[in-house]
Amino acid sequence: METETATRWLTEAEQCAWRTHLEVNRLLTYQLEKDLQPFGLTMNDYEILVNLSESEGVRMRMSDLASATLQSKSRLSHQITRMENADLVRRENCESDRRGLYAVLTEHGMETMRKVAPHHVSSVRRHFIDLLSTEALAELDKALTPIADHLREQRGRP
Repeated sequence: METETATRWLTEAEQCAWRTHLEVNRLLTYQLEKDLQPFGLTMNDYEILVNLSESEGVRMRMSDLASATLQSKSRLSHQITRMENADLVRRENCESDRRGLYAVLTEHGMETMRKVAPHHVSSVRRHFIDLLSTEALAELDKALTPIADHLREQRGRP
């Protein structure tokens, strides 16, 4: 454990970059969430729909989906129950593991994805992508990739 004398405090420039990152993350998440509200979806809903729609057989084991969305199994279970009630997903038993469950995208869930995805992409463009030059996007990707790699490694995932 670091002692106070060993703490490497942030410089003014580092503090500014860190706080800007936090503010952008909060504001962007808020705006994207707001733009999904007319469709009756949250960002968590949308992230689950994306993961399922991009998975083989439009289904994922609940444990894998929890890991992919950084949710606890308990929180994901509640989320899936709510999404089941909206007929966006359903649960299926895993034949190879009696304790295992799959979350499966329903036809209504796929139709919802087809309807919402263009609006979401437009929102991402309007509030993020189109505000940066091609060069700035490349630099941002280059700057953030080592952080993402490090954090994935900390979670034990490639």
